[in-house]
Parts: sequence; C-alpha cells; structure tokens
Amino acid sequence: MEKELLIECQRNDRNAQRKVYEKMAGKLYTVCKRYLKNDEDIEEALADTFYKIFTKMNQLQNPDIFEAWAKKIAVNECLQKLRSQKALHISLDENYAESHESGTENLSFEKDILSLLNFLPEGCRAIFNLFAIEGYPHKEIATMLSISEGTSKSQLNFARKRLQELLGNQNI
Repeated sequence: MEKELLIECQRNDRNAQRKVYEKMAGKLYTVCKRYLKNDEDIEEALADTFYKIFTKMNQLQNPDIFEAWAKKIAVNECLQKLRSQKALHISLDENYAESHESGTENLSFEKDILSLLNFLPEGCRAIFNLFAIEGYPHKEIATMLSISEGTSKSQLNFARKRLQELLGNQNI
C-alpha cells in the first residue's frame, strides 16, 4: 500500500479511503469468509473492519505493515462476532459429525480446502484458521478466544480429523 495514500487516509480524505477500500476489500472479505458462514455476518464484519481501520488509522505507526494490521483487525472483528454468537463454546461430540454427514458425500477432491471449512463447527473453524492459516500459536489463540490451550489443541485436532474425513482420509 502506498504510504502517501495511507497518510491521506489519516487526514480523513474520503477519496483516499475509497481507494484503500477498493484495494483491500477483496482480501479482507476472504479473511472474513474463512471465519464466518453467513453472508450478512461477513458483510457486517467487513464493514466493522473498515470502520476501525479508518477511525484508528492514526494509531498505525508503520505504514509498511498496513496490510497485516488491517488483516488482524478483520480477524478480531470475526472473532468478536463469533464470541457474540457464543459459537466458540461448542460440543465436539460425534453427534455433530453424524448430523452433518448427509451434505458431504458429493464433495469432490478438487474443492478448495477453504470451502471445506464451512463443514466445521464455527469454533473449530476459527481455531483452524488462526493456527493453520494465520500461524498463531495455541497460547495466543487461547488468549484471543478466552479458552484454554487444551481446548484450542483439541478443537484443532477435531478440525483436522473432520477435514481428513471430508477429503477421504488424506493427510492435512
């Protein structure tokens, strides 16, 4: 992202903000989609993300890390939405897997793994994203989600097993 454009955003220049939105909306939408299923929730999280980006732009000390900073805001907005829906404190019993089997028989191996994440419970999907895609350690995930490290590890393990089932026992 161009430093001049970010400086203009810090000055609340609406044209600069529009340009930043146009450059970042697709990337941040993809981040939100990894955590949330419902299109309305994704759009709401994305709108909240841009609101925070533009209202807190003066806190950004190093314009070189803008994209990572914006992505972290998006992740936090999605996690906040999940927390408000109480979706992170789910039961990981076999009933969940059995009740969701019917829609998965026709999954092809060509499908992107990100689309398979939609078959995971929201808590597991969030932890899988944070650990496997975003690269956060379990200790940080536990702090972010107000859960124990053991819960983070067990939900990641559940997510991996479920994804392996969906992919026909290929290693993930």
